[in-house]
Amino acid sequence: MEQSSYLVFPSIDPVIFSVGPLSVRWYGLMYLVGFIAAYLLAQKRLSQTNWSREQLSDLLFWSFVGVILGGRIGYVLFYQFGMFLDDPLYLFKIWAGGMSFHGGLLGVLTALFWRAKCMNTTFLRLGDFVAPLVPIGLGAGRIGNFLNAELWGRSTDVPWAVIFPNAGHVPRHPSQLYEFALEGVLLFIILWLYSAKKRPVGAVSGLFLLGYGTFRFIVEYFREPDAHIGLYQMGLSQGQLLCLPMIALGIGLIVRAYMRGKDHVEQQKI
Repeated sequence: MEQSSYLVFPSIDPVIFSVGPLSVRWYGLMYLVGFIAAYLLAQKRLSQTNWSREQLSDLLFWSFVGVILGGRIGYVLFYQFGMFLDDPLYLFKIWAGGMSFHGGLLGVLTALFWRAKCMNTTFLRLGDFVAPLVPIGLGAGRIGNFLNAELWGRSTDVPWAVIFPNAGHVPRHPSQLYEFALEGVLLFIILWLYSAKKRPVGAVSGLFLLGYGTFRFIVEYFREPDAHIGLYQMGLSQGQLLCLPMIALGIGLIVRAYMRGKDHVEQQKI
């Protein structure tokens, strides 16, 4: 199939508009979409808890802070550690791009651990409440990656291949859209339906870790590895290696939750 038969991705300005020194970017807008979606979904289930709206707002705010700080720190440590050693100030150059989901997850977990103490609840109960709110933001982030023509997939000749700017004029998997479909849409549907009924404490959190880890592990086979890292032994990428502990922990939480029996099933009032 000739190159002209593939979709040639248009060059889209990452900046939507600017007001003075401030610029609104597609990726930042996607973060906002994810935060708003999480807030609206949380409001829908707030009646199932004994928390106030103020407590919910604080929970989501600090979770969002955890995503930003953890995502940036995780990206620098997991993917650009050499650059950090050469220039420690690179950690603060957020405008240069670079966020890591796994780092963002650690940031959110830190925020949840702290808020659980403040809200007089347990870490896993809080995690079970928050987990179904996350996939919409993940999906929105992948749309942001697609619009920015970044984190593209490996070369391919499938009919839906895309030729991205700055990607060598080679047809590639639109892996950002694969992640949007799996980590965003499908994972949200699974978690939202599963959490609609009473589940053992920790089961929803475990399903999130297992689901995301599995979907991300699969998509990594279609996503172009980071050029400066490449692939490890057995052909695994850095992202896949980071997903393995998530999958193991997710399975462990689900098994633990159901082994503890019906006495530990999540009550209507958290």
